[in-house]
Amino acid sequence: MKDILQDIVSHTHTLGLGLLKVTTDEEGTNINSIADDRSIILYAQTKDRVDEFDGVFGMTNLDKLNLHLKNPEYQEKAKIEVVQETRNDETFPSHIHFENSAGDFQNDYRFMNKTIIETKLRTVKFKGANWGIEFEPTAAAIGRLKLMAQAHSEEPHVNISKTKEGLVFSFGDAASHAGQFVFESHGVDGQTLKNTWTYPVGQIQAILNLDGKIDMFLSDDGAMKISVNSGLTVYDYILPAQAK
Repeated sequence: MKDILQDIVSHTHTLGLGLLKVTTDEEGTNINSIADDRSIILYAQTKDRVDEFDGVFGMTNLDKLNLHLKNPEYQEKAKIEVVQETRNDETFPSHIHFENSAGDFQNDYRFMNKTIIETKLRTVKFKGANWGIEFEPTAAAIGRLKLMAQAHSEEPHVNISKTKEGLVFSFGDAASHAGQFVFESHGVDGQTLKNTWTYPVGQIQAILNLDGKIDMFLSDDGAMKISVNSGLTVYDYILPAQAK
């Protein structure tokens, strides 16, 4: 239980995804969220169904959950378990109980009930996109993006286009300090992106810094997808293109 909780928290709470909707049915366990500014939409599915999460509930205040998971009192032989409650003949996950090995240091992290989470976080329907660009970014490319973003820290957005050199990331314009570099070359040979699209660079960097196997997808439908496979869960982050 601790492993999957740590995995979920580490792939969400640093991205401005402060409210998660967890749904577990016969098909598996899914996690949905959307950033307050709607810059990131999350669709995630765990590799294996999490039986303790059976039902629908919400997770909020992820900083608190993160503190419990990192608490040294809960590192050795601790009890970390999902507690079920029954109300109106319905059984559902109500909270996570943390208890150290001696039983003298305890905390409860409470879930948001189904009615409230479905009111606060309605599932956003992503109609899909025609991904004209698909590739696995290299560590070197991610490092170069960091350098360029630091040099243009006043720019909150990056412009992405496909040229004969490859996939180009550019900052600024003719009226300002400007810079550009080839983020990916050979990996996008024969692939198509006809238009230049603008995305929030901070969110892209935050996702690319997560642990796991990363794949990037770009579409002329005005969307980017960054998929992160942590080994326990596949997290699909959808970023809608933005107007500058």
